[in-house]
Amino acid sequence: MIKKKKTRKTNKYPVCSKCKQILGSEGSVEVICGPMFSGKSSLLISRAREAFYAKQKVVAFTQKKDDRRGDDSINTFNKDQFIAVSVSNSKQILKNIPEGTSLVIIDEGNFFDMDLADVVNKIAEKGIRVIVAGLDRNFRGEGFGPMPRIKLEADKVTQLLARCAVCGNEASRTQRLKIVKGKKIPAKYSDPIVLVGEEEYEPRCRFHHEVPGKPKIKIKQKK
Repeated sequence: MIKKKKTRKTNKYPVCSKCKQILGSEGSVEVICGPMFSGKSSLLISRAREAFYAKQKVVAFTQKKDDRRGDDSINTFNKDQFIAVSVSNSKQILKNIPEGTSLVIIDEGNFFDMDLADVVNKIAEKGIRVIVAGLDRNFRGEGFGPMPRIKLEADKVTQLLARCAVCGNEASRTQRLKIVKGKKIPAKYSDPIVLVGEEEYEPRCRFHHEVPGKPKIKIKQKK
């Protein structure tokens, strides 16, 4: 009886000896950030559709607490939509990624918990492309939630700008306006980051961004 030699199964594509991923896989992290009304969600949906038309499996996620424009979908101010899974926390994202997924998109990353940065990196390490969109600054002009860290560790950052509602110049900040007795007044620095009540938002440039009570920058000079 002639014994057949056992042959090792070889991968169809070359694999990196260090990370064991298929060479040429799209494991990466991209951040799309900017103020409100800068087109973040529109660009995110565009990226998703590009992948979808290329016959790649795409799965989208959004935060349940952000229900301003409906549940279970990413929505834009122009009424554009992309079906998404609503989750309560970032770890639920890992449990809802189907096998064979090529692209994971996450909208309103600023509303997620701080673990989102670790979750995003873990997904990318599996050879999956990840795109996170969100505000990189809160109404105070400071880092918003997990976005600063994700932005720092991303492979690609697409920084968008809007147009200042006051002067029309490029706007990198979001102005919160509280409605008090029918009048619009700038939100104070001491106001909570997530506000429930009557408020409006608009893009502002550095010079027209108003935050009453914000600590002034002090630079100590050496004697």
